[in-house]
Amino acid sequence: MRLLMVAAPGAGKGTQAARLATFYDVAHLSSGDLFRKEVAAGSTIGRIAAAYLKRGDLVPDELVMQMLAGPVLRAARAGGYVLDGFPRTLRQAEEAYEWAKQVEGVELQAVVHLVVSRDELRERLLARAEAEGRADDTLETIEHRLDVYESETEPLIAYYAGRGLVVDIDGEQPVQKVFDDIVASIESERAGRR
Repeated sequence: MRLLMVAAPGAGKGTQAARLATFYDVAHLSSGDLFRKEVAAGSTIGRIAAAYLKRGDLVPDELVMQMLAGPVLRAARAGGYVLDGFPRTLRQAEEAYEWAKQVEGVELQAVVHLVVSRDELRERLLARAEAEGRADDTLETIEHRLDVYESETEPLIAYYAGRGLVVDIDGEQPVQKVFDDIVASIESERAGRR
């Protein structure tokens, strides 16, 4: 199983990606977690990425591709993956697709799009910031991240829809209902392709 989660910050994609990875027994590859590990380790990638993450901006495509190529390849060879947070731009998606066409068994099978209103996202992110003490979730940064998502990431939906991969899921439901809807949609798509 090779899935991509696409959703705005705070929509629950990390939660659902982790659950899907467990359910399908595949790797959960979160670009945000991988970047935070690189930053904490003080690696070259981490030092460059830190400034972008602090501002709530997207990390440059080249850096993202450099960091994720190895983990995606290893995960695909071990049975699959759930990508969480990559690609985030149309250019990243196009580059990833070109790369995937050259490597057998890594191409996406479905794109799960969690649909959540901006007001709900703002409330969730502010609550998370308070509960987890996340310095990167100030109101100003949250609004900026949502603006960046709308301008940079939303075009991915049309791109993947054009390839017949998108499954839209109402992300404002309880966590278990969201998960159940995702699995039902994926399984229905798989059955239809047989």
